[in-house]
This record gives sequence, structure tokens and C-alpha cells, in this order.
Amino acid sequence: MASGFSELKVYKLAYEAAMEIFAVTKKFPKEETYSLTDQVRRSSRSVCANIAEGYRKRAYPKHFSSKMTDADGECAETTVHLNFAKDCKYILQEEFDKLIAKYDEVGRMLGSMIDNPEKFLPKK
Repeated sequence: MASGFSELKVYKLAYEAAMEIFAVTKKFPKEETYSLTDQVRRSSRSVCANIAEGYRKRAYPKHFSSKMTDADGECAETTVHLNFAKDCKYILQEEFDKLIAKYDEVGRMLGSMIDNPEKFLPKK
């Protein structure tokens, strides 16, 4: 088990993907600045923030699972925004495929964390 949230594989992958989203959204049209650009950046960052917050509350398995569920919801929201970005031709198919694959993996890991919160209990 990781010593802190930033050492979790799921956190590292979500953070990496959020940074990739930041980079690709720099190419989005100016008229999307306060809509799609902002939304996809916020939801991708929220995945990481919810993982961090939940990990700090892992002594309470139900709360931990709840925050991981929130992270998973933000993960799903991010994929919806990525679909819009692809269909609006703001990102290339290969960028989309790479990011979706990462968020699919993040979602699988979060699902496992939700189902097995006891694996993340702090050591006494």
C-alpha cells in the first residue's frame, strides 16, 4: 500500500491524464474558454482531488468509498467532455483514444477501491 495519496497508482495516472488534458485544451477555440475547456479541466482535476481527499479519510471505509465514488463520477464526466471535444474536432482521434484508455483504467482502479476499502485502512 502507498504511503500517501500521491504514491497511489490511480492518483498518478489521473494526474498525468489531467495534465495531458491541460495541454490539449490549450488548442481549443477561444469561444470554449469558459465552457468546454473549463469543464474538462475542472472535472479531470477533480478526479485527483477526490482521490486525495478520500485517501486522507480512509480510516472511515464508508467515507473513503464515497469519495472514490465521487472521483469515479468525475472520471465519467471527463470522458463525456472528451467525447464532445473529439466530435467538435478539437482533439485528434489518437489523443482521444489515449485519454479515454487512461480514464477507463482510472475507473477500473477506482471501482476496485470502492469495493475493497479495507485494503486502504491506515496501519495502526
